[in-house]
Amino acid sequence: MTGEIRHLTIERHARYAVLPGDPDRVTEVWFALHGYNQLAHRFMRRFLILDDGTRHIVAAEGLHRQYIDHATRKVGASWMTSEDRLTDIADYVAYLDRLYEAALAEIGRDRDEVRAVAVGFSQGVHTLCRWIALGASRIDRAVLWGGTVPPDLDLDRHGTALGRADLQLVVGDEDEYFGAAVVGKHEARLEAADVSFRSWSFEGGHTLHDQTLAAIAALPAG
Repeated sequence: MTGEIRHLTIERHARYAVLPGDPDRVTEVWFALHGYNQLAHRFMRRFLILDDGTRHIVAAEGLHRQYIDHATRKVGASWMTSEDRLTDIADYVAYLDRLYEAALAEIGRDRDEVRAVAVGFSQGVHTLCRWIALGASRIDRAVLWGGTVPPDLDLDRHGTALGRADLQLVVGDEDEYFGAAVVGKHEARLEAADVSFRSWSFEGGHTLHDQTLAAIAALPAG
């Protein structure tokens, strides 16, 4: 017999990185959700090209950190594992909702005064989709980069919320994890659920791409 599994709710610190916008010029708040074994402040470097004062950019960091190279003591973070997954999901959705409110408070705006754009990369795509579906925050544009909507997310229940988020699907044409067959199946699933989206592709693999990111940032409000 093993011991009983129980949970205790506690307060803890959650780390994130910020590229502050000009308070007098900010029109958008961006949320960047990194991939597996990345860290927020390093992931933020990929968004420097968007730092023009009109965007307040926040990179959230997953609540689980671990060594990814013991020799160099290099550390990465992740959003969840398969162990106690529902608790992890509930925790990071609550964390991201609080981060959203903190970002708006920092720039002194309410939800109707700025647009919220969120970019999820790799493992961060599942995180972003669940945040949109289960959280209280309003995301005006969601960029799903190098990942798919979680297969266990019920589109009959949550497809409307995802569709409202002006989905942008991005994948490199040489992405080693998401080939044409996987991408096609993903798009067909969204189409069958009547979830609207726009697809983007670029020459490259499982990574962000500056020119594509800038082109999405330049899109008019959807």
